[in-house]
Amino acid sequence: MGGAHSHDLVSDSDEEEYEEGNEEEHFQDSKDETPERSSSGRRRPKTPSSVDEVEAKLKALKLKYGSANTQHPSLKNAVKLYLHIGGNTPKAKWVTSEKLTSYSFVKTSNIDGQDEEEDGEESEYEEANGDAFWVLKVANKVRVKVGVEMQLKTFGDQRRADFVAKGVWAMKFFTDEEYRNFVTKFNDCLFENTYGFESNDANKVKVYGKDFIGWAKPEAADDSIWEDAEDAALKSPQSATPVRANQDLREEFEEAANGGIQSLALGALDNSFLVGDSGIQVVKNFAHGIHGKGVFVNFDHGGQRSGSDLGYSTPKKALLMRAETNMLLMSPMTEGKPHTKGVHQLDIETGKIVSEWRFEKDGTDITMRDITNDGKGAQLDPSGATFLGLDDNRLCRWDMRDRNGIVQNLANSAPVLNWTQGHQFSRGTNFQCFATTGDGSIVVGSLDGKIRLYSTNSMRQAKTAFPGLGSPITHVDVTFDGKWILGTTDTYLILICTMFTDKDGKSKTGFNGRMGNRIAAPRLLKLTPLDSHLAGVNNKFRNAQFSWVTENGKQERHLVATVGKFSVIWNFQQVKNGSHECYHNQEGLKSCYCYKIVLKDDSIVDSRFMHDKFAVTDSPEAPLVIATNQKVSSFSISSRR
Repeated sequence: MGGAHSHDLVSDSDEEEYEEGNEEEHFQDSKDETPERSSSGRRRPKTPSSVDEVEAKLKALKLKYGSANTQHPSLKNAVKLYLHIGGNTPKAKWVTSEKLTSYSFVKTSNIDGQDEEEDGEESEYEEANGDAFWVLKVANKVRVKVGVEMQLKTFGDQRRADFVAKGVWAMKFFTDEEYRNFVTKFNDCLFENTYGFESNDANKVKVYGKDFIGWAKPEAADDSIWEDAEDAALKSPQSATPVRANQDLREEFEEAANGGIQSLALGALDNSFLVGDSGIQVVKNFAHGIHGKGVFVNFDHGGQRSGSDLGYSTPKKALLMRAETNMLLMSPMTEGKPHTKGVHQLDIETGKIVSEWRFEKDGTDITMRDITNDGKGAQLDPSGATFLGLDDNRLCRWDMRDRNGIVQNLANSAPVLNWTQGHQFSRGTNFQCFATTGDGSIVVGSLDGKIRLYSTNSMRQAKTAFPGLGSPITHVDVTFDGKWILGTTDTYLILICTMFTDKDGKSKTGFNGRMGNRIAAPRLLKLTPLDSHLAGVNNKFRNAQFSWVTENGKQERHLVATVGKFSVIWNFQQVKNGSHECYHNQEGLKSCYCYKIVLKDDSIVDSRFMHDKFAVTDSPEAPLVIATNQKVSSFSISSRR
């Protein structure tokens, strides 16, 4: 898993070499030439041969059998269909499902197609009502709604498209023109299914806005800002190829946790914290990860008022404050509803909940769906008393200091947090998540996929609003310097550069100036169709974030996200490198498939990098901490090549 994942298929004509009934096809898995072992000890299949050998064989076969398009001149939309079997076992392989078949894009309101005549003469416009959507149909084997869930991955040099549809499939096209026609039609259908409009220039301007037309037409976007960001060392061919996971991921610690882990609260000082069902396990920070100290803080409910209406359940969010001596715990009111009326303040040194804080504005109780620190390093401030709050249509700053200087009395009503700054927007913003830069600028992700940037001076109006790509943003992170934003959707990650040059020639970020129309197209980070399928149909990307830097001049090195039992890691500089091999022969937004995967035995709760102060000489990146419900592991990422 990980790497370029090209899985090269052999030539379209090579079935001549096989006996009747033997439909197995060879494949090439990236650049790896040896089996990899995941953290759970499972071995992966050995790659049969190098890319150069396969390319040589392809050329020889083409000379021997002639061009494929002369063999099937009459069949419209002709393709060869492959199916991947065996998962990630040593027996994994591609098999030929159909030596010659055809595909079609069908507009329908019935994904199963049970009410249709399967006669091969199906209209591309089956139904014209407003509920209809585009479906890709291949022979009688594949019928799937066109969407990002298909995880379509194209290979221009191979005239090939891989995708997920109750399995992992590959289509090989017989001519370059047929391949390009498919990609164009697929993208048009995807746009219409996503936005409800026909795919044309006018509608793309409506969706993205004239300043962001480069998001719809990346070839027209200003990509120079990405080139400026590249690390020159990564331009060399030898370092552009990713290192295999088993070469530079080394597990340092693994131990069982006390109770089901719900979240991680990593500290930059001596300790980190595992928030579980019944309490908080305190662990020690080391240069090679976190390790248990044997200290467990039980949640003390005795300090709470009887009849408290704040509700208290296992916290879903833990926020360190005041030089990591205090922690704010946020619990949803009910399962499935992320909003809460307040937070509990835990004194870590005593293990007691010392305060219950209510969210209130103008005398009325309100709710919040998320809280975060004022800035990337704010949890280290010993006098910190403010934090940020987010709800569907609210963005604000809360202050725990009492305006009257009176110490609260828990026997009386719960103290009210002071709304010191913020704005309650009209309905429709549908905020989902947010994060802060080193200087306190704020990035907010929304249900409609938009990402808004707010300066440190105003929460009323966004300086920049990036359009959505059709998928809700479920989590967002930003680099310490505010130049890069990482958004999480269910099926992909989106990396955005906020840098631009103003009319005076000065470099700025979208947090402190309007970017105009010189805006770089984003890059997408995706799983290959095979890895996406192996992750499971109900598993989604969660909590993608940068490695942790809190010092000006330092650059984050990696990106990490979780999906099911996978922790997926990208090299940040490699993603930014426009000459990186993942981007060759791609059309549309550039998508990076070069990553490393750590596979655990259970679903992963969270994956986070420790603070960069814990990086050691042979590991320029700080350790990666991975928590499942019952265990926590630490991995070092070494610089060995």
